[in-house]
Amino acid sequence: MKKYIPSVLAICLGVLSSFAEASGPNIVYILADDMGYGDVQCLNPARGKIATPHMDQVAAEGMIFTDAHTTSSVCTPTRYGIMTGRYNWRTTLQWHVLDGYGLPLIPTDRMTVPSLLGDNGYTTAMIGKWHLGLDIPTLDGVRAEPANGLRQKMGKGSFPPEELSNIDWKGTIQGGPVDLGFDSWFGITASLDFPPYVWIRDRNWVGEGDHAKAFARSGPASEDFEAIDVLDKLAAESVEYISNYQSEKPFFMYIPLPSPHTPIVPSEKWQGKSGIGRYGDYMMQTDDLVGQVVKTLKAKGVSENTLLIVTSDNGCSKAANFKQLESHGHFASAQYRGSKADLWDGGHRVPFLVKWPQVIQPGSICDELICQTDLLATCAELLGKQLPANAGEDSESILPLFTGKPAKFSRKGLIHHSVSGHFSYRQGKWKLLLAKGSGGWSAPTEKDMSKVADAAEAQLYNLEEDPGEQNNLYRKKPEVVEALMAQLKEDVGNGRSTTGVKQQNDIPVDQIKLWKGNVAK
Repeated sequence: MKKYIPSVLAICLGVLSSFAEASGPNIVYILADDMGYGDVQCLNPARGKIATPHMDQVAAEGMIFTDAHTTSSVCTPTRYGIMTGRYNWRTTLQWHVLDGYGLPLIPTDRMTVPSLLGDNGYTTAMIGKWHLGLDIPTLDGVRAEPANGLRQKMGKGSFPPEELSNIDWKGTIQGGPVDLGFDSWFGITASLDFPPYVWIRDRNWVGEGDHAKAFARSGPASEDFEAIDVLDKLAAESVEYISNYQSEKPFFMYIPLPSPHTPIVPSEKWQGKSGIGRYGDYMMQTDDLVGQVVKTLKAKGVSENTLLIVTSDNGCSKAANFKQLESHGHFASAQYRGSKADLWDGGHRVPFLVKWPQVIQPGSICDELICQTDLLATCAELLGKQLPANAGEDSESILPLFTGKPAKFSRKGLIHHSVSGHFSYRQGKWKLLLAKGSGGWSAPTEKDMSKVADAAEAQLYNLEEDPGEQNNLYRKKPEVVEALMAQLKEDVGNGRSTTGVKQQNDIPVDQIKLWKGNVAK
């Protein structure tokens, strides 16, 4: 692949400017779940053994972002950032994720990507996994809130019996996608290992959770709901939506998938296809869904003016069975250290493939440091709109990058966050981790490192020289540590990392603990 060729820049800029006067592009955002940077073949040709022809085609026909990051190395926080353009730790969600019964994390008066687009001439649809909390109706009107609004510590194979009887399956669900800017939603509450296992359309359950099933965690399920069918069902819904779309208005489709997250359940058609195990099979099925969407956009005749983004909510999970995959020569995080839940780049550096035939030159590559929070500001610039001071506090437009222009970011760097709430700050080639170990699930963990007497209290890496984060420079570069730490504190205290009016975080700054556990300051 090659860098962007400047000779086409003027043409592309002319196309971009025309959108201020004409209908904007359709926007399709496909978000895989737990797909590692190295799981896409074209991003990891030497050490990737899973065939992903459709994602490879998106990359070949569009642009690869090599340094794209999620806001967190786990699910719910990342999704919050995508929808709001704001870091999750500015809210009450300081660690971990919501479960399937979690209360709404996004207030209905906060601007989201779909509300911005919907208010400016777009039809908006979501098909897939929400995992940002819902106000689920109950028969008695009483609902227990999970501790601190976070994930309930329910053991595998168990669930509170009253959940089967107390949910009002004929009631109206509030605080979800259709209350936050989407015109329609078909999908599930959270990951496929979090009950309830019942489809939702808009604000209503499709069926009743009158059966108990377990896809890791047991809970109420409708009789016909099976995890193995979900990906095919979402593919069919996505294809149907595009095929039947009749409006003259452009559409925004958000397609957050439950794959290749656990339970790893490739359909019968895909079982054994990869030759390296069920995870490889499920990745291939995920890739096929991308292919179905691409094919349908072309058949509908709207592909040329559709901005298609394919990415993931964090790195690959250890549940994929790294030992087995690596025995076949497949490394899910490619050359990067760590995986899902970690502060190391394998936890949050993700595939980010963008295709827009009218604007992006095929085969282009962008090495700019970007974040998934950037979707909101990008859509705003696309619309020619200015974001209000209290929206998109951590969002920058990447629209110029599509045509090879340099980004004009006002933020100084990116803030990373792990499953346990450990912080990291990235600025240019430097990355500071306020953790002794992974900050997540990979070894050595924080617990492991607490037993090492002479361990540095934090980590500093020069990613230009050491992309695998092996040579800790924390004790050798105190001046770099001091500068990065100061910028991190400023970004947290200002309520925003971009230029603008200072905003309030949802909780007091002193409750946002930058140093955690055994690296307490």
